Amino acid sequence: MHSALIPVKSLDQAKSRLATHLTQAQRAALVLDMLHHVLCTLQASNVLDRISVVSSDQRVLEQAQAWRAYAHVEEETGHNPALTAAARSELSEGTTALLTISADLPLLQVNDIRGMIEQSKHSAVVLAPSQDQTGTNALLVRPPLALPYTFGPGSLQSYLSESRIRQLSSCLYTSIGLGFDIDTADDLVTFRQNHLSLRPSCYPPLSPLFFNI
Repeated sequence: MHSALIPVKSLDQAKSRLATHLTQAQRAALVLDMLHHVLCTLQASNVLDRISVVSSDQRVLEQAQAWRAYAHVEEETGHNPALTAAARSELSEGTTALLTISADLPLLQVNDIRGMIEQSKHSAVVLAPSQDQTGTNALLVRPPLALPYTFGPGSLQSYLSESRIRQLSSCLYTSIGLGFDIDTADDLVTFRQNHLSLRPSCYPPLSPLFFNI
């Protein structure tokens, strides 16, 4: 059973690096817009049996359910402990392979998800690097929790090291859709100038916030 888990911070804390350009309400709307895109892409891939969102924010969880995802209320404080608790819940539901993926990937495409699932047939750990090649935007592990969650600065090398220590086969899956995330105003400008044409027209419409900075 293949499942996906999407962590989302409280909307009150959403995208703080954009605070000088967008109001808190605008940042929250941007986060929800990208989450919707990621959920739609995961659902359209048709390779996942279960898709869940984990957050401490009730608005996020209610919206996730409206978009046909399961909702996990954060049971632990801190990003990685909260993911660990949610992953245990997924494991109890019968999940045998768990994809943990960022919510802010506006260029994510169906083939990115299918590609990671295909790679997981040959590797116990599949990692999608961030665009700077130091962070991790998606992690597919078989079985769940075979690796501890270590998301944060330098997580890519951390996951590769932990895989070697545990003698788990690992590989990288690199694509624009999985690598490009939105954290800063420069990211929004880059998206608008260089990547907008890569977004399939059948996906949910983009928020005007993508165009107004």
